[in-house]
This record gives sequence, C-alpha cells and structure tokens, in this order.
Amino acid sequence: MSEKSILRRHWKLILNIATILALVVLIYVTRHEIGSTIKNFTRIDGWFLLLIVPVEIIDYHAQAKLYQKLFLALGNKLKYGYLYATALELNLVNHLFPSGGVTGISYFGIRVSDKEGISGGKATLIQLMKLALTLISFELLLIIGVFSLAIVGRVNELTLLVAGTLSTLFVVLTILFAYIVGSRSRINSFFGSITKAVNWVLHKVLHKNPETINVALARKVFDDFHDNYQLIMSHISELKAPFFYALLANFTEIMAVYVVFLAFGRAANFGAIILAYGVANFAGLISVLPGGVGIYEGLMIAVLAIAGVPADISLPAVIMYRVVNTLIQLPPGYYFYHKSLNREKVSIKG
Repeated sequence: MSEKSILRRHWKLILNIATILALVVLIYVTRHEIGSTIKNFTRIDGWFLLLIVPVEIIDYHAQAKLYQKLFLALGNKLKYGYLYATALELNLVNHLFPSGGVTGISYFGIRVSDKEGISGGKATLIQLMKLALTLISFELLLIIGVFSLAIVGRVNELTLLVAGTLSTLFVVLTILFAYIVGSRSRINSFFGSITKAVNWVLHKVLHKNPETINVALARKVFDDFHDNYQLIMSHISELKAPFFYALLANFTEIMAVYVVFLAFGRAANFGAIILAYGVANFAGLISVLPGGVGIYEGLMIAVLAIAGVPADISLPAVIMYRVVNTLIQLPPGYYFYHKSLNREKVSIKG
C-alpha cells in the first residue's frame, strides 16, 4: 500500500495523534509554569479568578459575531453557534501548531468550505480582515493605554518607544495588506511569488513534485480573494459592526489578564497591561513553541517592568494567567475540533 493511500485512509487518526502529541509537548514545556501556578493558588482570591470565565465567554462571543458580520457583508449567513465553536477550534489549532497563524487560516478555509458559496479565497479574506480589524482596533486601546500611563506618571522614553514601535508595526501591516489586496496584479504577484517559493522549498527539501501547489489553481483563489475584497470595500459602512466586535475581543482579552492581577490583590495599571499584551502577542506569532511559551511570558513581564510593574507582582500573575487561560480554552476547543474531525473530512495544511 502506497504512502498516499495510507494517508487518505487514516488521515483522521493521524491528525488526532498529531494533535495529542502537540498537547503533550505543550504540557511538557509548561510543566514548570503549571507547578508554579499550583503553588500560587494559595495566594489568590478564587472568586476574582473565576471572573476570567465570563470574560472569555464574552471574548469568544465577540469573535463569533465578528466572523458572522464579515460573512454577512459578503452575502453569507452563518449560524452564531457554528462560528463560536469554530473560533474555539481555531484557538486550539493556532496554539498547538505555531506558524504565525498560517495553519489557522488553512484550517478555517477547509472548515467553512462545506458552507454554500464560501470559497477558499473568501475564507482567507475573512481571516485576514479579522486580523486587520483586530490590529486597527488595538491601536485605539493602545492610545488609551499610553494616556492611562501618562496620568500616573509612568510614561518614560522607553515606554513611548515600545508603544510607538508597536503602533507603527500595526499601521504598516494594515496599510501593506490594503495595498497588496487592492490590486489584482499586486495580489497575484505577491501571493504567486510565495506559492512558487513554497513549491521550490518542498521540491528541494522533501523531493516532492516541482509544483506541489498548483499555481494556476492558486491564481484562481487569489482572483477570488481580490473580488471578495472589492465587494466588502464597496460596503465599507458594514464594517462598523465587525470593528466594534474586534474592539470588544481585544478588550476582553486584556481584561482576562487584568482579572488575574486583581485575583492577586494587585491592581496593575490597565495601560501597562495593554502595552504588554500587545507586544507579547505580536512577538508570540514567531515562536516555534506551542502557544509562544517562553517568549510570550518573558516579553509581557519585561514590558510590564518598563511600565512600572515590579517583577514580583507581574511574574506570578502572568504565569497564572497563561496557565488558567489555556486550561479554560483548550478543552472546549479540542472537543469541537475532535467533533469536526468525526463529522467532516477536515485536514490541515499549515
């Protein structure tokens, strides 16, 4: 029996095994943090910590509504419950398979491909529009954060440098995205070059077919992507609701961190948390470890220190947040992910 035949017949089993192995790796690399978190449970107010649950529920509500409103702008009506479950699945996939979000985009495209009228190009556009709106809305929170730090006299040159750099990166990424997808020739040139580069790497490293990814088919996806972008831009007023939900999603994720600080009896400056959250999440995208373990915590603690939050306060709070937040989100994410594998023929190309 050929290798391809084995993969076709046992893809669900292989995918489940890969996911479980990724979970094992995540538990292993965070074993010290988990141990530290267990020890710190005696130092926290459990009632305050429980507030993280409704905060996360609202966060995923915002994400589901954001997807729903974006799809509606393109003429597709998707059920809220379906999108809520999909948002949880995406969190699991991006958490366990670090790839800067590429794996999540691929999974999302396959996940919604069974829905009438939803092509791969449209699904990819929805994901990238969500990212763009998340970055733009975070800019507003970042301004509020710097203003909050200024009120208590915590704005120094280093704080402004971090905030300015982060803000510039978000603006540049958003403008670059709009510039590339705004032209059919630019989007074909940009993504076409990426497709050819990926094919070259696969051919040289894995000795696969020189055109593992069909360039002609990929070009059709890019054209579809551009057409849907033009459609959504022609109804730009309909992006008000998605922007609101992107802002709500950002706010609730930051609130989850703040709740943990409150549970420790330390009300850290909200502006400092906004700044630290933004830097940690942006840098965590390039981590090769599940969930950005190590990079995320280290950067968040470092930025909090720059903003005037001592390490003896931020260290246990950040670790507690990371572990508790993961334990809350991953089990339901895995449940819906496993349920999807049993119901549909879903595979991941990351």
